[in-house]
Amino acid sequence: MKKISVIFSNKSIGSKLSFYFSLVILLPIITISILGNLLYKNSITNQQDENIKQLVSQISNNIDFYIKDTENIINYLSQDPRILRFLKDDVNAKGIEDDVSKAIYSFTTFHPEIAGIAIVNQNDIFISDVMGRISRDPLTNEKWYVGASKNPNTMHLFSKPVGRNINNIFQYSADEVVSMSKAIIDKKTGKCIGVILIDMKLDIIKSVIENVKPAKTGFVYIVDSTGEIVYSPVNEIVYRIKGDWIENTSDKILIKRIKDNDYEIIHKNSTYTGWRTVEVFPLNESLKVINSLAYYSILIAIITLFIAEILAIFFTSTIVKPISKLKKLMKKTEEGNFDVFFNSKYNDEIGELGSAFNNMVREIKNLISLVQIEGKKKRKAEISILHAQIKPHFIYNTLDTIQWMAQEHDAQDIVDIVGNLTNLLRIGLSRGEEIIKMSQEIKHVESYLLIQKMRYEDKLNYEINVKDEILDFRVIKLILQPLVENAIYHGIKEKRGIGYIKINGEIKNDRIYFTIEDNGIGIKEEKLIEINEMLQGKTNSNSVVGYGIFNVNEKIKLTYGEEFGLEYHSIYGEGTMVALWHPIIRD
Repeated sequence: MKKISVIFSNKSIGSKLSFYFSLVILLPIITISILGNLLYKNSITNQQDENIKQLVSQISNNIDFYIKDTENIINYLSQDPRILRFLKDDVNAKGIEDDVSKAIYSFTTFHPEIAGIAIVNQNDIFISDVMGRISRDPLTNEKWYVGASKNPNTMHLFSKPVGRNINNIFQYSADEVVSMSKAIIDKKTGKCIGVILIDMKLDIIKSVIENVKPAKTGFVYIVDSTGEIVYSPVNEIVYRIKGDWIENTSDKILIKRIKDNDYEIIHKNSTYTGWRTVEVFPLNESLKVINSLAYYSILIAIITLFIAEILAIFFTSTIVKPISKLKKLMKKTEEGNFDVFFNSKYNDEIGELGSAFNNMVREIKNLISLVQIEGKKKRKAEISILHAQIKPHFIYNTLDTIQWMAQEHDAQDIVDIVGNLTNLLRIGLSRGEEIIKMSQEIKHVESYLLIQKMRYEDKLNYEINVKDEILDFRVIKLILQPLVENAIYHGIKEKRGIGYIKINGEIKNDRIYFTIEDNGIGIKEEKLIEINEMLQGKTNSNSVVGYGIFNVNEKIKLTYGEEFGLEYHSIYGEGTMVALWHPIIRD
């Protein structure tokens, strides 16, 4: 809270005034919007829940109506004299099969929802309009027949009737029909004399549901008393709804989260069929209207705040303008521009502040001029002292004297090392030039290797293979020696055995390509990644490679572009190879 207070206190006066205006308008708008949305949401939700309950009840009742209508058809057929003659074994009566078929067709003609009717008597004699046997196995052993004969006063429903010894000429699948069977009882004997089977198309249930479909993405499905799905639209959410969610919760609304979305689930149990009609409704759809109202409320609030902000800016501009002008002048002085002047039209507090600012800038300009003059004098003195102390010719003459004295004493190793050191200094200074011939750069790094060879004797070997065609090209000076030095002190020195350095130079892809390879300790993978990221400019720290390598890479990239520079390759325990890319520079 304290941090927020500090941030607000540092805001401009114009921003503070605009904030106060906005706050006065924002508070009542937010209060009205929140309360209004809550009241509207509760009203819509309650009304919607009531509508859904009525919808589910209506669907369940409509389905019961079609099932009852089908049961009535069975009852009518069971009382038809033609059917009774067939069921009472009067199968030899003339034209009995045609009469039974006519009785069946009298119902199927006016009931398109019926997929087929089959009548089987107790002697396994079978008559149907569109159904036929698949095999000779007795139909009286079928589940639908046995169940009906054992409970003759009950209508038996079978969802997804599979494994039956009956097929349909229209090839309806088990997912397209629901079967109903009921026994026919002889009134005289009280025994079962046959069973009537009717397949009803699930399209009729689908049409009932589609006519009162809940919203755009909501859906309804039907399950039987065992939990098996009777009808379901193509929807993956159906199979994620657990059966125990809807156990003994008829007419209650459940809220469940399925696949990162909240759904309302309500179901209705049919006391007639034992089926459950389940409605699933996505909450995000029901809240669209509420969200839309909230959206427009926010939009109106934003527009109101925008207008209030414009008015606040207009009324505070007379105060803010001179302060903003003074702020800009101060910003320029921070950037080093002291040729600024604040001109105030009024003699109020801001005008006095501007006059003090003008006096301060004037004094700063005077002080800077004095510091610059003193700095130039000091720099000249330092350079003069440095030139007096270090003179390249004096150093060369001194090294020549040492070399001559070593020759007088037959100290050839001292002669060689002094000669190589002289080459190092001469090429390193190069009369102040930054770009030198390739041959000089190769001679420089070779002199360095000769000195190191004398130091480490047989523990260090090296090889330089540079194509003659690049020796007359020009390169940035002193770019190879730091890489070789790094290979010796961080690679070879850390590993036992004889060290070996190999330098190759050639033209590759229209660029000069150098590789410096060593058989040292190598670099671990994590460290190698850090080095290459630094060389590519992805990290700013140069501590991972050292100043020399960092400086070589930066000089090449800053001079010629990002496509040039260094790249490291290494296998820990085996050695390291650094690749150097340099443009072709001719005289």
